[in-house]
Amino acid sequence: MESSISSELQHSATEHVHDEEGNSMFGFIVFLLSESIIFLSFFAGYIALKLTATDWLPPGVSGLEVREPAINTIVLVSSSFVIYFAEKALDRQNLWGFRILLLATAAMGSYFLWGQATEWRGLSFGVTTGTYGGLFYLLTGFHGLHVLTGVLLQGIMLARSFIPGNYEGGHFGINATSLFWHFVDVIWIVLFLLIYIWQ
Repeated sequence: MESSISSELQHSATEHVHDEEGNSMFGFIVFLLSESIIFLSFFAGYIALKLTATDWLPPGVSGLEVREPAINTIVLVSSSFVIYFAEKALDRQNLWGFRILLLATAAMGSYFLWGQATEWRGLSFGVTTGTYGGLFYLLTGFHGLHVLTGVLLQGIMLARSFIPGNYEGGHFGINATSLFWHFVDVIWIVLFLLIYIWQ
């Protein structure tokens, strides 16, 4: 009798945790959709201004260097696969595998940010250099802020993995962080095509 009651209570607690995680993930997806609307508005503005501007690029600028941003793009997109495998390692309760892969993801994101900062320092135009300059720094800077947020979230998830039993009751934190990172990567692919390929 006691065993049956204990089993029912445990089952009820598990269902409650799953319901909470489901609600949290739904809320997080709504948050990402709202972020998507912001980026889509920026994209629409960029396209409309580019199509109607007579002098689009700043004076003396014939185009942007594509090689280094392309390398940064490959690194960032590849990091999505790395964080995916980090999630799978956590599902298998392989904490050290999870930590190494998550650390690698954060390192790849940091490399992207370093590459972006290096590019900014070498550009011959600034944020006040016409419409193009303003939009370029707005779009890449706003995305860079999201990359920085993702790296910080990964650091928090990594630190939490050292708390005994922290990930035994569910993985919402890492699942949300991973989803956010995939979102950041997809947004960058669109940005890369708009800014660097369609010059």
